[in-house]
Amino acid sequence: MSENHSKSKRKTGLEWRAAAWAARHPLVTTGVPALGYVGITAPEITAAAAGSGLAAAIAWSRAHPDSFDQLVLPHLRNLRRRWLSATYTGPAWRRNMREANLVREHPSTGELLVPRILRLRSYSSAVETVWIRILKGQTVKHWMDAAEVLAACFNAERVTVEKLAPRKIALIIQRREPFTYTIPAPEIPATVEEVDLSAVPFGYDEFGREWTEDMSDKHMLVSGATGSGKNSVLWAPLFTLAPMIAEGSVRLWLCDPKQVELNAAAPIAHRYASGEEESALVVSEFLEDQQATQAKLHEQGLRKFTPSVETPLNILIVDELGAVLAYGSDRTRMMRNRQGMALVGSQGRATGHLMWGAVQEPTKDTVPVRDLFTLRICLRVTAAVHPEMVLGDGARMRGALADEIPNIPATAGIGFKVAERTRTPLRVRAAYATDADLEGLVKHVLAERDGHDEQGGSHLRLVA
Repeated sequence: MSENHSKSKRKTGLEWRAAAWAARHPLVTTGVPALGYVGITAPEITAAAAGSGLAAAIAWSRAHPDSFDQLVLPHLRNLRRRWLSATYTGPAWRRNMREANLVREHPSTGELLVPRILRLRSYSSAVETVWIRILKGQTVKHWMDAAEVLAACFNAERVTVEKLAPRKIALIIQRREPFTYTIPAPEIPATVEEVDLSAVPFGYDEFGREWTEDMSDKHMLVSGATGSGKNSVLWAPLFTLAPMIAEGSVRLWLCDPKQVELNAAAPIAHRYASGEEESALVVSEFLEDQQATQAKLHEQGLRKFTPSVETPLNILIVDELGAVLAYGSDRTRMMRNRQGMALVGSQGRATGHLMWGAVQEPTKDTVPVRDLFTLRICLRVTAAVHPEMVLGDGARMRGALADEIPNIPATAGIGFKVAERTRTPLRVRAAYATDADLEGLVKHVLAERDGHDEQGGSHLRLVA
């Protein structure tokens, strides 16, 4: 017995579509009529209440701007963006979806099918997120391919697409640069116990949230053109690690081929190298220390590394990876550096030996160990292919437009990282450490170290 697969060509009745819309927006369908009824039956009370509410809101915003901006302003922005703008309301939304070729006709009824907005959150005046139920048959790639067109339709600078669930995505819409201010250097914790290696502050992200990273086992690569602020990223975590550096449970191994950028930290370094030849020696000694720690942990039957004065967390920081791995005149030395850093990248996390590096040109020829870095940050770069080299295939298509960051001093420290769970590019800005901040950091570590020495603590070997 055959089944009848024919479908009616008639559309759902307007009254039922209106009822469905009302069910999805109860605040609008119940709150507005209620206010209207009160306004008609008791206009004096309504006017007095509205005036009092407005006066209270103005007083709150003037008396305590921080709490008002955090608790009230986002809801006002949500209301304005969702219902009062010419972007997300019905006709405008349908027009934008047609322009981006993200609509289609129902095969039976001919009805225009349009992706549906689930909700909107305007985290700041610069960035908002729109949750969307996409059409059947659409994929995230359809939306990624349309990202540039969507940015033009929304009059935005950038649109990033993030997959949330089957047929559910989020559009992260950047309307203007969210970082119009300089982020001060992180505060130095008072004690070692206050240091949380799983949440080390670097700066802030585009949503106004504190940007933190788990630095207990991360190899970090920072890529950016000259003046992009690479050293802001390298310096920022050192402020949080200062108590551990003073105690000796974190040791810094610094390679400074240009003999400029990391020189300020030389007094607190376990090893400091200026120039290519000395940097090669430090890389070699770092690998030897890693191998010695491997043997020690094996003898003790330990499988998990825990930072301590006896087994410190060792961090190799290379200011310019190109000078250490590719650009030098001694090819044999370059090859040894590559082999050494490859072993550190592949084995060092188990023994607490991490490498942080900065580079201007993130190609495989320059950084052959690029894939061994587990945390990668791409600041302003000069080529459209660089974001993908640093952050992975498709990163630029997903919104990591690091090559479009303006080449001006005000954008130093601004770039992108990839969210670990969703692989979506996230715009971030690293804190900026002034010369006075760096001087204060060094003085703090040296003073705390002297205190540990007086109390019988460990003494770290300093090599200039």
